[in-house]
Amino acid sequence: MESFGERDPAGLQAYADELRATFMRLQEDGAELHAKAKAVQVSAKSRDGLVSVTVGSRGELIRLDIDPRIYRHPDARGLADTITETVHQAAAKAREQIIEVFSPLIPADQMEAHLEGDLESVLAQLADQMGGRR
Repeated sequence: MESFGERDPAGLQAYADELRATFMRLQEDGAELHAKAKAVQVSAKSRDGLVSVTVGSRGELIRLDIDPRIYRHPDARGLADTITETVHQAAAKAREQIIEVFSPLIPADQMEAHLEGDLESVLAQLADQMGGRR
């Protein structure tokens, strides 16, 4: 395994310069990007159109609307599954919007790994960058 001292100094310097530039852009644009991300709300409708949901930036349910026609064929399990599926659909769209908001500063694959809590992928990406293997 290659140690920190054995890495290409020019590659490390380039990476350090890139990190500095990203940090400076984050300082300049970070508050605005954070506000945009926090304000994300996505609505989705179920396939049958009887369930509508709105979720926030973290996929949290903000609003749920159920069309009264749902009572024509009462099916509690089916309704629960439809609500769950529709919330997941909206949450996935919200996640895509968050990734897009931060795309000027953070590559999509890195942001997605962060949002998924995939520490192994995040660390592997950082190690590749530090080693100059983009």
